[in-house]
Amino acid sequence: MACRPLVSVYSEKGEATGTSVKMPAVFQAPIRPDIVGSVHMDMMKNGRQPYAVSAKAGHQTSAESWGTGRAVARIPRVSGGGTNRSGQGAFGNMCRHGRMFAPTKTWRRWHRRINVNQRRYAICSAIAATGIPALVMAKGHCIEEVPEIPLVLTDKVQTLTKTKEAVGVLRKLKLWREIEKVKSTRRFRAGKGKMRNRRRIQRRGPVVIYNQDNGICRAFRNIPGVTLINVDRLNLLKIAPGGHVGRLCIWTESAFKKLDSIYGTWKKASEQKTDYNLPMPKMTNCDLSRLLRSDEIQKALRPPKKQVTRRVLKRNPLKNLSVLAKLNPYAVVEKKLAKLVEKQQKKKRQELQDAKRGQIKYGFKHGYYQLVGVEDVGLATVDAAASGGKSRPRKPVTKAPPAKEKKEKKEKKEKK
Repeated sequence: MACRPLVSVYSEKGEATGTSVKMPAVFQAPIRPDIVGSVHMDMMKNGRQPYAVSAKAGHQTSAESWGTGRAVARIPRVSGGGTNRSGQGAFGNMCRHGRMFAPTKTWRRWHRRINVNQRRYAICSAIAATGIPALVMAKGHCIEEVPEIPLVLTDKVQTLTKTKEAVGVLRKLKLWREIEKVKSTRRFRAGKGKMRNRRRIQRRGPVVIYNQDNGICRAFRNIPGVTLINVDRLNLLKIAPGGHVGRLCIWTESAFKKLDSIYGTWKKASEQKTDYNLPMPKMTNCDLSRLLRSDEIQKALRPPKKQVTRRVLKRNPLKNLSVLAKLNPYAVVEKKLAKLVEKQQKKKRQELQDAKRGQIKYGFKHGYYQLVGVEDVGLATVDAAASGGKSRPRKPVTKAPPAKEKKEKKEKKEKK
């Protein structure tokens, strides 16, 4: 907020007159961009005109569904024949030449009611923002060479009637660069607005706020980007276009003095608005970093905790062996013993099974697995008759070595 007690007054030649004006209290009002944006949006909605499509659109044809059983969708279809239109889908929003989804109506809720106090809060915030050079520059205005913000001119400017004179005033105040920037942004509108009498668009320039129109509107109205407005009819759409605060304002001396009577001060109520006074700021000092460093807050704070405590992830000892070993070191030995006992028991079970089966196991022979005897050197197969036609024989079958036959053969060879 602008908090200088006095503001210098400049002549139409761009020179300081030596007189100064007291800064109105409205320039110390709290700046609330959120309220300005919401009120601006509602005010823009109040300028809309109702529009709607025709109630008959998409239904001006005779169409009826073919029903089920014809392997086509049940959407209504145009009747008749002899043309490609017959049989086409109709009425639905998914159909060609059908109606739109949720046709617009003229009885939509177009306008919005705005709280009067909220509207005044927004305009006060917008005026206060025009007195801060940082916000004005953030809006995009070229004010590097402007002598002072807010800029106040003598009432003699209200008597100007020629555009040439108004241009001379702007050049003397180092504001012509702002006008040239506006002229350079003049371009064609994107969209159908080109066909609706709003063909060109451009940026906004400074706004001239006057008290009495003695020719000032005639002088400034043809300069690109310049807006003229009476101090008694300040409009948020002009002071904060787009809902963004910080537009460059040029005040006349009488209009600047009249702000206290319009909006009042915190000591005196407004003369033109019934029972109205300026909004109170929520914080008298908005410098948050300075507040946090103040002695009063620093004394109430506890010393910082520099000890870092890291959170330890709790693991399940039944699933994690390392955690279990910390809780019970003997658990590792128990697990090893349990595995050893299990291995021994498995070996015993296998020996018992082999003894019951008579040392006959499965083996691969003749292209498939079958029961074979381990004692046979050649892994002789078990006869099907001996096994009784089953995969495992009831009795082990073994071949006895023919000792007598071998002795007789040897004796025959020796005799020969």
